[in-house]
Amino acid sequence: MRAVAASIAEHEAELTALDAAIGDGDHGANLRRGFSAAAVAAERLAAEDAEPGPFLVEVGGALISNVGGAAGPLYGTALRTTGKAITGPAADTTTLAAALRTGLDALCRLGGAVPGDKTMVDAFDPAVAAMQAAADAPLPHAALLAAEAAEEGMRATAPLRARKGRASYLGDRSIGHQDPGATSTALMFRALARALTPTA
Repeated sequence: MRAVAASIAEHEAELTALDAAIGDGDHGANLRRGFSAAAVAAERLAAEDAEPGPFLVEVGGALISNVGGAAGPLYGTALRTTGKAITGPAADTTTLAAALRTGLDALCRLGGAVPGDKTMVDAFDPAVAAMQAAADAPLPHAALLAAEAAEEGMRATAPLRARKGRASYLGDRSIGHQDPGATSTALMFRALARALTPTA
């Protein structure tokens, strides 16, 4: 969570610019505020030696409470649902990948988006698929593959016509713009990979 908060803060202007082109222009500021609060919650939970599941549930709640717009409920629901799917003091690659799939499914139900709609799902779905395909690999390696898949999915949103969210109101004018939600999702998966492997 510290790594995600730092990455979002570093890329706030980029996220704002992407969102200004096809949305409200507040994605960067909203996420910076939300993940700053999530990082504070994470520090407290880490000091309390919280297990991964309850940790993600509470951090997801912090996002829902502190991120404006659609991103807070979507990311918060994904994290809370992921956390509820993890039991015990540790999460290996198989466990985390399966839990992330349940989190993604919850996000999709809430937002009504599917791959190809030009949303965060276009980065989230391939990232989870890559991690599930690498279920037998050590978590740092699987996280790296997930980050690479998320970034590929993020880039693939540029030529798409938005079918969900505010960007969908633009119709064909949304074509040619990279989706800000897919971009923030890719930043999160890259932050996870770097937290586990600093050279990633």
